Amino acid sequence: MSDSPDPRRRHSAPVVDGVGKSASRAMLRAVGFSDEDFTKPQVGIASTWSMVTPCNSHIHELAERARDGADAAGGKGVIFNTVTISDGIANGTEGMKYSLVSREVIADSIETVAGCEGFDGLVAIGGCDKNMPGCVMGLARLNRPSVFVYGGTIQPGKNHTDIVSVFEAMGAHSRGDLELIELKQIEETAIPGPGSCGGMYTANTMASAIEALGMSLPGSSAQNAVSQAKRDDCEAAGAAVLELLERDIKPSDIMTRQAFENAVTVVIALGGSTNAVLHLIAMANTVGVPLSLVDFTEIGRHVPVLADLRPSGRYMMSELVEIGGIQPLMKTLLFAGMLHGDCLTVTGRTLAENLAEVAPYPQGQDIIAPLNAPLKKESHLRILYGNLAPEGAVAKITGKEGTRFSGSARVFGSEEEAQARINDGTVTAGDVVVIRYEGPKGGPGMREMLTPTSAIMGRGLGDSVALITDGRFSGGSHGFVVGHVSPEAFDGGPLALVEDGDPITIDAEADTIELHVDDAELTRRRAAWRQPPPRYTRGVLAKYARTVSSASTGAVTDAFD
Repeated sequence: MSDSPDPRRRHSAPVVDGVGKSASRAMLRAVGFSDEDFTKPQVGIASTWSMVTPCNSHIHELAERARDGADAAGGKGVIFNTVTISDGIANGTEGMKYSLVSREVIADSIETVAGCEGFDGLVAIGGCDKNMPGCVMGLARLNRPSVFVYGGTIQPGKNHTDIVSVFEAMGAHSRGDLELIELKQIEETAIPGPGSCGGMYTANTMASAIEALGMSLPGSSAQNAVSQAKRDDCEAAGAAVLELLERDIKPSDIMTRQAFENAVTVVIALGGSTNAVLHLIAMANTVGVPLSLVDFTEIGRHVPVLADLRPSGRYMMSELVEIGGIQPLMKTLLFAGMLHGDCLTVTGRTLAENLAEVAPYPQGQDIIAPLNAPLKKESHLRILYGNLAPEGAVAKITGKEGTRFSGSARVFGSEEEAQARINDGTVTAGDVVVIRYEGPKGGPGMREMLTPTSAIMGRGLGDSVALITDGRFSGGSHGFVVGHVSPEAFDGGPLALVEDGDPITIDAEADTIELHVDDAELTRRRAAWRQPPPRYTRGVLAKYARTVSSASTGAVTDAFD
Protein backbone atom coordinates (compact mmCIF):
# COMPACT_ATOMS: atom_id res chain seq x y z
CA MET A 1 0.00 0.00 0.00
CA SER A 2 1.41 3.39 -1.05
CA ASP A 3 0.96 6.43 1.19
CA SER A 4 2.58 8.83 -1.32
CA PRO A 5 1.74 7.70 -4.82
CA ASP A 6 4.33 7.64 -7.58
CA PRO A 7 3.37 10.45 -10.00
CA ARG A 8 3.29 7.82 -12.75
CA ARG A 9 0.43 6.14 -10.85
CA ARG A 10 -1.97 9.04 -10.70
CA HIS A 11 -4.81 6.88 -12.10
CA SER A 12 -4.13 3.50 -10.50
CA ALA A 13 -3.28 4.75 -7.01
CA PRO A 14 -6.83 5.91 -6.21
CA VAL A 15 -8.06 2.43 -7.21
CA VAL A 16 -5.62 0.25 -5.24
CA ASP A 17 -3.82 2.30 -2.55
CA GLY A 18 -4.77 2.39 1.11
CA VAL A 19 -6.84 0.37 3.59
CA GLY A 20 -10.04 1.59 1.96
CA LYS A 21 -9.13 -0.19 -1.27
CA SER A 22 -8.71 -3.68 0.19
CA ALA A 23 -11.68 -4.96 -1.80
CA SER A 24 -10.15 -3.68 -5.05
CA ARG A 25 -6.88 -5.39 -4.28
CA ALA A 26 -8.66 -8.62 -3.36
CA MET A 27 -10.26 -8.74 -6.80
CA LEU A 28 -6.95 -8.07 -8.53
CA ARG A 29 -5.10 -10.72 -6.52
CA ALA A 30 -7.46 -13.25 -8.13
CA VAL A 31 -6.18 -12.28 -11.61
CA GLY A 32 -2.51 -12.51 -10.65
CA PHE A 33 -1.51 -9.30 -8.85
CA SER A 34 1.12 -9.55 -6.08
CA ASP A 35 1.87 -7.06 -3.32
CA GLU A 36 4.67 -5.63 -5.43
CA ASP A 37 2.38 -5.19 -8.46
CA PHE A 38 0.18 -2.77 -6.52
CA THR A 39 3.13 -0.36 -6.34
CA LYS A 40 3.73 -0.35 -10.12
CA PRO A 41 2.16 1.80 -12.84
CA GLN A 42 -0.63 -0.17 -14.50
CA VAL A 43 -0.55 -0.44 -18.28
CA GLY A 44 -3.76 -1.51 -19.98
CA ILE A 45 -3.22 -3.60 -23.11
CA ALA A 46 -6.26 -3.13 -25.37
CA SER A 47 -6.42 -6.24 -27.57
CA THR A 48 -8.66 -6.56 -30.60
CA TRP A 49 -8.06 -10.31 -30.76
CA SER A 50 -10.89 -12.29 -32.31
CA MET A 51 -11.53 -15.33 -34.47
CA VAL A 52 -13.91 -13.13 -36.46
CA THR A 53 -11.24 -12.23 -39.03
CA PRO A 54 -7.68 -13.15 -40.05
CA CYS A 55 -6.77 -9.49 -39.52
CA ASN A 56 -7.03 -10.08 -35.76
CA SER A 57 -6.64 -13.83 -35.24
CA HIS A 58 -3.02 -13.52 -34.06
CA ILE A 59 -3.36 -10.48 -31.84
CA HIS A 60 -3.70 -12.27 -28.49
CA GLU A 61 -0.07 -13.38 -28.74
CA LEU A 62 0.93 -9.82 -29.61
CA ALA A 63 -0.99 -8.52 -26.59
CA GLU A 64 0.92 -10.93 -24.38
CA ARG A 65 4.20 -9.63 -25.82
CA ALA A 66 3.13 -6.02 -25.11
CA ARG A 67 2.22 -7.01 -21.54
CA ASP A 68 5.60 -8.69 -21.12
CA GLY A 69 7.33 -5.54 -22.37
CA ALA A 70 5.46 -3.38 -19.87
CA ASP A 71 6.22 -5.81 -17.04
CA ALA A 72 9.92 -5.99 -17.88
CA ALA A 73 10.14 -2.19 -17.86
CA GLY A 74 8.72 -1.98 -14.34
CA GLY A 75 5.00 -1.74 -14.96
CA LYS A 76 2.09 -4.10 -14.51
CA GLY A 77 0.46 -5.02 -17.80
CA VAL A 78 -3.25 -5.88 -17.83
CA ILE A 79 -4.78 -7.28 -21.02
CA PHE A 80 -8.39 -6.46 -21.88
CA ASN A 81 -10.41 -6.82 -25.04
CA THR A 82 -12.32 -4.54 -27.30
CA VAL A 83 -14.36 -5.56 -30.34
CA THR A 84 -13.64 -5.98 -34.01
CA ILE A 85 -15.79 -6.72 -37.01
CA SER A 86 -14.65 -7.84 -40.46
CA ASP A 87 -15.25 -5.58 -43.42
CA GLY A 88 -14.06 -8.29 -45.80
CA ILE A 89 -16.70 -10.69 -44.53
CA ALA A 90 -19.54 -8.19 -44.11
CA ASN A 91 -19.13 -6.28 -47.38
CA GLY A 92 -22.24 -6.38 -49.54
CA THR A 93 -24.53 -7.35 -46.65
CA GLU A 94 -26.71 -5.59 -44.10
CA GLY A 95 -24.03 -6.41 -41.55
CA MET A 96 -21.67 -3.89 -43.15
CA LYS A 97 -23.78 -1.15 -41.57
CA TYR A 98 -22.06 -1.99 -38.29
CA SER A 99 -18.55 -1.42 -39.67
CA LEU A 100 -18.08 2.33 -39.19
CA VAL A 101 -20.20 2.09 -36.04
CA SER A 102 -17.55 -0.25 -34.63
CA ARG A 103 -14.99 2.57 -34.75
CA GLU A 104 -17.06 4.45 -32.18
CA VAL A 105 -17.72 1.29 -30.14
CA ILE A 106 -13.99 0.54 -29.99
CA ALA A 107 -13.18 4.08 -28.84
CA ASP A 108 -16.03 3.98 -26.31
CA SER A 109 -14.98 0.60 -24.91
CA ILE A 110 -11.29 1.49 -24.50
CA GLU A 111 -12.27 4.73 -22.79
CA THR A 112 -14.77 2.85 -20.60
CA VAL A 113 -12.44 0.08 -19.43
CA ALA A 114 -9.38 2.26 -18.86
CA GLY A 115 -11.42 4.99 -17.22
CA CYS A 116 -13.04 2.51 -14.85
CA GLU A 117 -9.99 0.43 -13.99
CA GLY A 118 -7.56 3.30 -13.52
CA PHE A 119 -4.85 2.33 -16.00
CA ASP A 120 -1.98 4.80 -15.97
CA GLY A 121 -0.93 4.14 -19.56
CA LEU A 122 -2.06 2.04 -22.49
CA VAL A 123 -1.03 0.00 -25.48
CA ALA A 124 -3.70 -0.63 -28.12
CA ILE A 125 -3.22 -3.26 -30.82
CA GLY A 126 -5.40 -3.14 -33.94
CA GLY A 127 -5.79 -5.27 -37.05
CA CYS A 128 -8.91 -4.70 -39.16
CA ASP A 129 -9.75 -1.31 -40.67
CA LYS A 130 -11.80 0.42 -37.96
CA ASN A 131 -9.50 -0.85 -35.20
CA MET A 132 -6.86 1.73 -36.04
CA PRO A 133 -8.85 4.97 -35.76
CA GLY A 134 -11.08 3.51 -33.04
CA CYS A 135 -8.09 2.60 -30.87
CA VAL A 136 -6.37 5.95 -31.35
CA MET A 137 -9.58 7.85 -30.64
CA GLY A 138 -9.98 5.90 -27.40
CA LEU A 139 -6.37 6.63 -26.41
CA ALA A 140 -6.80 10.30 -27.28
CA ARG A 141 -9.97 10.67 -25.22
CA LEU A 142 -8.20 9.29 -22.15
CA ASN A 143 -5.05 11.32 -22.83
CA ARG A 144 -2.79 9.03 -20.85
CA PRO A 145 0.69 7.94 -22.04
CA SER A 146 -0.08 5.50 -24.84
CA VAL A 147 1.29 3.66 -27.85
CA PHE A 148 -0.64 2.17 -30.77
CA VAL A 149 0.61 -1.06 -32.35
CA TYR A 150 -0.47 -2.28 -35.78
CA GLY A 151 -1.11 -6.03 -35.96
CA GLY A 152 0.69 -6.25 -39.30
CA THR A 153 0.01 -7.16 -42.91
CA ILE A 154 -0.95 -10.50 -44.40
CA GLN A 155 1.19 -12.38 -46.92
CA PRO A 156 0.05 -12.53 -50.58
CA GLY A 157 -2.09 -15.44 -51.67
CA LYS A 158 -1.32 -17.79 -54.52
CA ASN A 159 -0.57 -15.99 -57.79
CA HIS A 160 -0.20 -12.68 -55.93
CA THR A 161 -3.87 -12.59 -54.89
CA ASP A 162 -5.66 -10.98 -51.95
CA ILE A 163 -9.21 -10.29 -50.79
CA VAL A 164 -9.87 -7.79 -53.58
CA SER A 165 -8.85 -10.47 -56.09
CA VAL A 166 -11.76 -12.54 -54.78
CA PHE A 167 -14.27 -9.71 -55.06
CA GLU A 168 -13.16 -8.93 -58.63
CA ALA A 169 -13.22 -12.64 -59.53
CA MET A 170 -16.86 -12.67 -58.43
CA GLY A 171 -17.55 -9.89 -60.94
CA ALA A 172 -15.68 -11.75 -63.67
CA HIS A 173 -17.71 -14.88 -62.94
CA SER A 174 -21.01 -12.97 -63.16
CA ARG A 175 -19.89 -11.66 -66.56
CA GLY A 176 -19.12 -15.21 -67.71
CA ASP A 177 -15.36 -14.74 -67.96
CA LEU A 178 -14.43 -17.03 -65.08
CA GLU A 179 -15.56 -20.57 -64.40
CA LEU A 180 -16.99 -21.41 -60.98
CA ILE A 181 -14.10 -23.77 -60.27
CA GLU A 182 -11.63 -20.98 -61.01
CA LEU A 183 -13.47 -18.64 -58.63
CA LYS A 184 -13.36 -21.34 -55.95
CA GLN A 185 -9.60 -21.80 -56.44
CA ILE A 186 -9.03 -18.07 -55.90
CA GLU A 187 -11.33 -18.14 -52.87
CA GLU A 188 -9.37 -21.02 -51.34
CA THR A 189 -5.89 -19.52 -51.76
CA ALA A 190 -6.18 -15.72 -51.61
CA ILE A 191 -6.06 -15.44 -47.79
CA PRO A 192 -3.16 -17.63 -46.60
CA GLY A 193 -3.11 -16.72 -42.90
CA PRO A 194 -3.20 -13.96 -40.27
CA GLY A 195 -2.79 -10.28 -41.02
CA SER A 196 -4.61 -7.31 -42.47
CA CYS A 197 -5.56 -7.07 -46.14
CA GLY A 198 -2.43 -6.86 -48.24
CA GLY A 199 -2.65 -3.72 -50.39
CA MET A 200 -2.58 -0.06 -49.47
CA TYR A 201 -6.16 -0.54 -48.38
CA THR A 202 -7.66 1.06 -45.29
CA ALA A 203 -5.82 -0.99 -42.63
CA ASN A 204 -2.34 -0.38 -44.06
CA THR A 205 -3.25 3.22 -44.89
CA MET A 206 -4.33 4.00 -41.34
CA ALA A 207 -1.41 2.13 -39.78
CA SER A 208 0.94 4.25 -41.91
CA ALA A 209 -0.94 7.43 -41.02
CA ILE A 210 -0.71 6.66 -37.30
CA GLU A 211 3.02 6.02 -37.52
CA ALA A 212 3.45 9.32 -39.36
CA LEU A 213 1.27 10.95 -36.68
CA GLY A 214 3.78 9.79 -34.09
CA MET A 215 1.51 7.44 -32.12
CA SER A 216 3.33 4.21 -33.14
CA LEU A 217 6.93 3.21 -32.78
CA PRO A 218 9.04 3.58 -35.96
CA GLY A 219 8.40 0.70 -38.35
CA SER A 220 5.20 -0.53 -36.71
CA SER A 221 3.08 0.11 -39.80
CA ALA A 222 5.23 -2.00 -42.13
CA GLN A 223 5.81 -5.38 -40.54
CA ASN A 224 4.40 -8.76 -41.42
CA ALA A 225 1.72 -9.95 -39.02
CA VAL A 226 3.54 -13.19 -38.28
CA SER A 227 7.13 -12.15 -37.76
CA GLN A 228 9.73 -11.62 -35.09
CA ALA A 229 9.77 -7.94 -36.00
CA LYS A 230 6.12 -7.61 -35.04
CA ARG A 231 6.58 -9.50 -31.79
CA ASP A 232 9.52 -7.26 -30.93
CA ASP A 233 7.46 -4.19 -31.84
CA CYS A 234 4.84 -5.19 -29.27
CA GLU A 235 7.37 -5.74 -26.48
CA ALA A 236 8.99 -2.41 -27.27
CA ALA A 237 5.59 -0.68 -27.19
CA GLY A 238 4.87 -2.02 -23.71
CA ALA A 239 8.24 -0.74 -22.50
CA ALA A 240 7.79 2.60 -24.28
CA VAL A 241 4.68 3.37 -22.24
CA LEU A 242 6.79 3.31 -19.05
CA GLU A 243 9.16 5.85 -20.56
CA LEU A 244 6.23 8.01 -21.64
CA LEU A 245 4.85 7.81 -18.08
CA GLU A 246 8.24 8.87 -16.71
CA ARG A 247 8.24 11.92 -18.97
CA ASP A 248 4.46 12.50 -18.80
CA ILE A 249 4.13 12.52 -22.61
CA LYS A 250 0.48 12.16 -23.58
CA PRO A 251 -1.42 11.82 -26.88
CA SER A 252 -2.32 15.52 -26.79
CA ASP A 253 1.42 16.32 -26.83
CA ILE A 254 1.87 14.20 -29.96
CA MET A 255 -1.39 14.59 -31.91
CA THR A 256 -0.88 18.22 -32.91
CA ARG A 257 -1.98 20.07 -36.01
CA GLN A 258 1.47 19.63 -37.56
CA ALA A 259 1.42 15.89 -36.79
CA PHE A 260 -1.90 15.51 -38.59
CA GLU A 261 -0.43 17.35 -41.57
CA ASN A 262 2.37 14.77 -41.54
CA ALA A 263 -0.19 11.96 -41.51
CA VAL A 264 -2.11 13.43 -44.45
CA THR A 265 1.12 13.88 -46.40
CA VAL A 266 2.18 10.26 -45.92
CA VAL A 267 -1.28 8.95 -46.84
CA ILE A 268 -1.13 10.87 -50.12
CA ALA A 269 2.41 9.77 -50.95
CA LEU A 270 1.37 6.15 -50.38
CA GLY A 271 -1.76 6.45 -52.55
CA GLY A 272 -3.86 5.56 -49.51
CA SER A 273 -7.55 4.93 -48.95
CA THR A 274 -10.32 7.54 -49.05
CA ASN A 275 -11.27 6.30 -45.59
CA ALA A 276 -8.21 8.14 -44.28
CA VAL A 277 -10.07 11.40 -44.90
CA LEU A 278 -12.97 10.32 -42.71
CA HIS A 279 -10.81 8.80 -39.98
CA LEU A 280 -8.14 11.49 -39.70
CA ILE A 281 -10.81 14.19 -39.38
CA ALA A 282 -12.48 12.09 -36.67
CA MET A 283 -9.19 11.50 -34.82
CA ALA A 284 -8.34 15.20 -34.96
CA ASN A 285 -11.79 16.04 -33.62
CA THR A 286 -11.08 13.83 -30.60
CA VAL A 287 -8.13 15.98 -29.51
CA GLY A 288 -9.69 19.28 -30.58
CA VAL A 289 -7.33 19.82 -33.52
CA PRO A 290 -8.94 21.58 -36.49
CA LEU A 291 -8.76 19.41 -39.62
CA SER A 292 -11.18 19.60 -42.54
CA LEU A 293 -11.71 18.53 -46.11
CA VAL A 294 -10.06 21.76 -47.24
CA ASP A 295 -6.80 20.67 -45.64
CA PHE A 296 -6.64 17.56 -47.80
CA THR A 297 -6.93 19.75 -50.88
CA GLU A 298 -4.33 22.25 -49.69
CA ILE A 299 -1.78 19.62 -48.68
CA GLY A 300 -2.54 17.57 -51.77
CA ARG A 301 -1.48 20.37 -54.11
CA HIS A 302 2.12 19.96 -52.95
CA VAL A 303 2.42 16.22 -52.30
CA PRO A 304 2.82 13.64 -55.09
CA VAL A 305 1.77 9.99 -55.17
CA LEU A 306 4.91 7.86 -55.05
CA ALA A 307 3.83 4.33 -54.08
CA ASP A 308 2.91 1.75 -56.71
CA LEU A 309 0.71 -0.24 -54.35
CA ARG A 310 -2.62 -2.00 -54.74
CA PRO A 311 -5.46 -1.45 -55.44
CA SER A 312 -4.43 0.86 -58.29
CA GLY A 313 -0.80 -0.24 -58.37
CA ARG A 314 1.12 -3.50 -58.65
CA TYR A 315 2.62 -4.27 -55.27
CA MET A 316 1.46 -5.41 -51.84
CA MET A 317 2.40 -4.14 -48.40
CA SER A 318 4.52 -7.22 -47.68
CA GLU A 319 6.72 -6.24 -50.62
CA LEU A 320 7.10 -2.71 -49.24
CA VAL A 321 8.08 -4.31 -45.92
CA GLU A 322 10.91 -6.16 -47.69
CA ILE A 323 12.54 -2.92 -48.89
CA GLY A 324 12.23 -0.97 -45.62
CA GLY A 325 8.59 0.00 -45.11
CA ILE A 326 7.56 3.65 -44.96
CA GLN A 327 10.54 5.03 -43.01
CA PRO A 328 12.76 5.73 -46.07
CA LEU A 329 9.77 7.37 -47.77
CA MET A 330 9.19 9.59 -44.75
CA LYS A 331 12.87 10.57 -44.71
CA THR A 332 12.63 11.54 -48.38
CA LEU A 333 9.54 13.65 -47.67
CA LEU A 334 11.23 15.23 -44.64
CA PHE A 335 14.31 16.26 -46.66
CA ALA A 336 12.00 17.72 -49.31
CA GLY A 337 10.35 19.92 -46.69
CA MET A 338 7.03 18.10 -46.84
CA LEU A 339 7.01 16.85 -43.22
CA HIS A 340 7.31 18.68 -39.92
CA GLY A 341 10.42 17.11 -38.39
CA ASP A 342 10.01 18.74 -34.98
CA CYS A 343 6.84 16.80 -34.09
CA LEU A 344 7.11 14.73 -30.92
CA THR A 345 6.51 10.96 -31.16
CA VAL A 346 5.95 8.04 -28.78
CA THR A 347 9.71 7.37 -28.74
CA GLY A 348 10.06 10.60 -26.79
CA ARG A 349 12.08 11.92 -29.71
CA THR A 350 11.06 14.04 -32.67
CA LEU A 351 10.16 12.65 -36.07
CA ALA A 352 13.41 14.01 -37.51
CA GLU A 353 15.43 12.31 -34.76
CA ASN A 354 13.65 9.00 -35.42
CA LEU A 355 14.48 9.22 -39.13
CA ALA A 356 18.08 10.40 -38.79
CA GLU A 357 19.70 6.97 -39.20
CA VAL A 358 17.19 5.47 -41.65
CA ALA A 359 18.83 4.07 -44.79
CA PRO A 360 17.41 4.80 -48.25
CA TYR A 361 15.53 2.21 -50.26
CA PRO A 362 17.74 -0.33 -52.09
CA GLN A 363 18.86 0.54 -55.59
CA GLY A 364 16.65 -0.80 -58.36
CA GLN A 365 13.40 -1.05 -56.36
CA ASP A 366 10.35 0.29 -58.21
CA ILE A 367 7.71 0.21 -55.49
CA ILE A 368 8.37 3.80 -54.39
CA ALA A 369 9.02 6.29 -57.18
CA PRO A 370 11.52 9.14 -56.79
CA LEU A 371 10.20 12.64 -56.10
CA ASN A 372 11.34 13.80 -59.52
CA ALA A 373 9.34 11.09 -61.29
CA PRO A 374 6.14 10.60 -59.27
CA LEU A 375 3.26 8.38 -60.29
CA LYS A 376 1.03 11.45 -59.94
CA LYS A 377 2.21 14.99 -59.33
CA GLU A 378 -0.63 15.87 -56.98
CA SER A 379 -2.84 14.00 -54.56
CA HIS A 380 -5.08 11.17 -55.72
CA LEU A 381 -7.54 12.14 -52.96
CA ARG A 382 -9.75 14.73 -54.57
CA ILE A 383 -12.26 16.76 -52.58
CA LEU A 384 -15.09 17.64 -54.95
CA TYR A 385 -17.72 20.33 -54.59
CA GLY A 386 -20.71 21.31 -56.69
CA ASN A 387 -24.48 21.28 -56.73
CA LEU A 388 -24.44 17.54 -55.96
CA ALA A 389 -22.09 17.94 -52.99
CA PRO A 390 -22.30 21.42 -51.44
CA GLU A 391 -20.43 20.22 -48.31
CA GLY A 392 -17.97 18.12 -50.30
CA ALA A 393 -17.36 14.60 -51.57
CA VAL A 394 -14.23 12.44 -51.65
CA ALA A 395 -12.84 10.72 -54.74
CA LYS A 396 -9.74 8.58 -55.24
CA ILE A 397 -8.49 9.42 -58.73
CA THR A 398 -5.08 7.98 -59.55
CA GLY A 399 -5.21 9.15 -63.15
CA LYS A 400 -5.51 5.65 -64.57
CA GLU A 401 -9.29 6.13 -64.66
CA GLY A 402 -8.96 9.48 -66.43
CA THR A 403 -9.73 12.76 -64.71
CA ARG A 404 -13.16 13.59 -66.12
CA PHE A 405 -16.34 11.58 -66.54
CA SER A 406 -19.71 12.58 -67.94
CA GLY A 407 -22.63 10.20 -68.06
CA SER A 408 -26.27 9.55 -67.27
CA ALA A 409 -27.51 8.76 -63.79
CA ARG A 410 -28.76 5.30 -62.96
CA VAL A 411 -30.23 5.68 -59.49
CA PHE A 412 -30.54 3.11 -56.70
CA GLY A 413 -31.82 3.45 -53.15
CA SER A 414 -29.47 0.87 -51.66
CA GLU A 415 -26.30 -1.07 -52.31
CA GLU A 416 -28.27 -4.29 -52.85
CA GLU A 417 -30.39 -2.72 -55.61
CA ALA A 418 -27.30 -1.47 -57.41
CA GLN A 419 -25.46 -4.77 -57.06
CA ALA A 420 -28.32 -6.71 -58.61
CA ARG A 421 -28.49 -4.39 -61.62
CA ILE A 422 -24.72 -4.45 -62.13
CA ASN A 423 -24.72 -8.23 -62.07
CA ASP A 424 -27.65 -8.62 -64.50
CA GLY A 425 -26.18 -6.22 -67.07
CA THR A 426 -28.63 -3.34 -66.53
CA VAL A 427 -25.70 -1.03 -65.75
CA THR A 428 -23.89 -0.30 -69.00
CA ALA A 429 -21.09 1.88 -70.36
CA GLY A 430 -21.77 5.58 -69.90
CA ASP A 431 -23.75 5.16 -66.67
CA VAL A 432 -23.11 7.07 -63.49
CA VAL A 433 -24.32 4.66 -60.82
CA VAL A 434 -25.90 6.64 -57.97
CA ILE A 435 -26.25 4.73 -54.68
CA ARG A 436 -28.02 6.85 -52.08
CA TYR A 437 -29.50 6.54 -48.59
CA GLU A 438 -26.27 4.81 -47.58
CA GLY A 439 -24.82 7.72 -45.57
CA PRO A 440 -24.02 7.82 -41.85
CA LYS A 441 -27.65 8.48 -40.90
CA GLY A 442 -29.52 7.03 -43.87
CA GLY A 443 -27.80 3.64 -44.02
CA PRO A 444 -27.28 3.93 -41.21
CA GLY A 445 -23.58 3.29 -40.93
CA MET A 446 -22.16 4.50 -44.26
CA ARG A 447 -21.40 1.12 -45.81
CA GLU A 448 -18.42 0.54 -48.07
CA MET A 449 -19.25 -0.07 -51.73
CA LEU A 450 -16.51 -2.64 -52.38
CA THR A 451 -18.90 -5.25 -53.75
CA PRO A 452 -20.45 -3.03 -56.47
CA THR A 453 -17.14 -1.38 -57.41
CA SER A 454 -15.49 -4.79 -57.68
CA ALA A 455 -18.42 -6.04 -59.78
CA ILE A 456 -17.99 -3.06 -62.10
CA MET A 457 -14.28 -3.81 -62.46
CA GLY A 458 -14.89 -7.54 -62.83
CA ARG A 459 -17.43 -6.93 -65.62
CA GLY A 460 -14.88 -4.85 -67.53
CA LEU A 461 -16.66 -1.52 -66.97
CA GLY A 462 -14.02 0.17 -64.85
CA ASP A 463 -13.16 2.77 -67.46
CA SER A 464 -16.71 3.37 -68.71
CA VAL A 465 -18.90 3.51 -65.59
CA ALA A 466 -18.64 5.90 -62.63
CA LEU A 467 -20.16 5.42 -59.18
CA ILE A 468 -21.17 8.10 -56.69
CA THR A 469 -22.63 7.56 -53.24
CA ASP A 470 -23.23 9.07 -49.82
CA GLY A 471 -21.72 5.84 -48.53
CA ARG A 472 -17.99 5.23 -48.66
CA PHE A 473 -15.48 2.91 -50.27
CA SER A 474 -13.17 0.18 -49.17
CA GLY A 475 -9.50 0.91 -49.50
CA GLY A 476 -9.63 -1.88 -52.06
CA SER A 477 -12.04 -0.03 -54.35
CA HIS A 478 -10.70 1.52 -57.52
CA GLY A 479 -12.16 3.02 -60.66
CA PHE A 480 -13.98 6.32 -61.14
CA VAL A 481 -15.65 6.41 -57.73
CA VAL A 482 -16.88 9.28 -55.55
CA GLY A 483 -18.10 8.81 -51.99
CA HIS A 484 -18.88 10.70 -48.78
CA VAL A 485 -21.29 12.94 -50.76
CA SER A 486 -22.50 15.55 -48.28
CA PRO A 487 -25.11 16.45 -47.23
CA GLU A 488 -26.32 12.86 -47.47
CA ALA A 489 -29.59 11.95 -49.17
CA PHE A 490 -31.36 11.11 -45.89
CA ASP A 491 -30.85 14.72 -44.77
CA GLY A 492 -32.28 16.02 -48.03
CA GLY A 493 -28.96 16.51 -49.76
CA PRO A 494 -29.05 17.03 -53.54
CA LEU A 495 -28.26 13.34 -54.10
CA ALA A 496 -31.85 12.66 -53.01
CA LEU A 497 -33.15 14.65 -55.98
CA VAL A 498 -31.31 12.82 -58.79
CA GLU A 499 -33.45 10.86 -61.27
CA ASP A 500 -32.59 8.22 -63.86
CA GLY A 501 -31.12 9.76 -66.98
CA ASP A 502 -29.97 13.02 -65.39
CA PRO A 503 -26.62 14.11 -66.85
CA ILE A 504 -23.76 14.26 -64.31
CA THR A 505 -20.17 15.44 -64.75
CA ILE A 506 -17.29 14.61 -62.42
CA ASP A 507 -14.15 16.68 -63.00
CA ALA A 508 -11.16 15.69 -60.86
CA GLU A 509 -9.00 18.49 -62.25
CA ALA A 510 -11.48 21.25 -61.42
CA ASP A 511 -12.56 19.27 -58.32
CA THR A 512 -16.24 19.56 -59.19
CA ILE A 513 -19.26 17.28 -59.29
CA GLU A 514 -22.29 18.70 -61.07
CA LEU A 515 -25.84 17.61 -61.76
CA HIS A 516 -26.95 19.23 -65.03
CA VAL A 517 -30.56 19.89 -64.09
CA ASP A 518 -31.89 23.45 -63.94
CA ASP A 519 -32.73 25.11 -60.65
CA ALA A 520 -36.45 25.27 -61.33
CA GLU A 521 -36.66 21.51 -61.81
CA LEU A 522 -34.59 20.87 -58.69
CA THR A 523 -36.91 23.17 -56.73
CA ARG A 524 -39.89 21.19 -57.97
CA ARG A 525 -38.27 17.89 -56.98
CA ARG A 526 -37.33 19.23 -53.55
CA ALA A 527 -40.89 20.25 -52.86
CA ALA A 528 -42.02 16.71 -53.64
CA TRP A 529 -39.27 14.96 -51.65
CA ARG A 530 -40.06 13.36 -48.30
CA GLN A 531 -37.51 11.98 -45.88
CA PRO A 532 -37.81 8.19 -45.74
CA PRO A 533 -38.50 6.55 -42.38
CA PRO A 534 -35.41 5.41 -40.48
CA ARG A 535 -34.38 1.85 -41.27
CA TYR A 536 -33.67 1.16 -37.59
CA THR A 537 -35.53 2.54 -34.58
CA ARG A 538 -33.89 0.56 -31.76
CA GLY A 539 -30.42 -0.71 -30.95
CA VAL A 540 -26.91 0.46 -31.77
CA LEU A 541 -27.64 1.46 -35.38
CA ALA A 542 -30.56 3.63 -34.28
CA LYS A 543 -28.43 5.27 -31.57
CA TYR A 544 -25.69 5.85 -34.10
CA ALA A 545 -28.04 7.44 -36.62
CA ARG A 546 -29.38 9.84 -33.98
CA THR A 547 -25.92 11.02 -32.85
CA VAL A 548 -23.60 10.82 -35.86
CA SER A 549 -22.30 13.91 -37.64
CA SER A 550 -21.92 14.45 -41.38
CA ALA A 551 -19.26 12.52 -43.28
CA SER A 552 -17.70 15.89 -44.07
CA THR A 553 -16.85 16.28 -40.37
CA GLY A 554 -15.67 12.71 -39.82
CA ALA A 555 -18.97 10.94 -39.01
CA VAL A 556 -18.27 11.21 -35.28
CA THR A 557 -20.70 10.70 -32.41
CA ASP A 558 -19.00 13.04 -29.92
CA ALA A 559 -18.26 16.12 -32.02
CA PHE A 560 -15.87 18.59 -30.40
CA ASP A 561 -17.53 22.00 -29.98
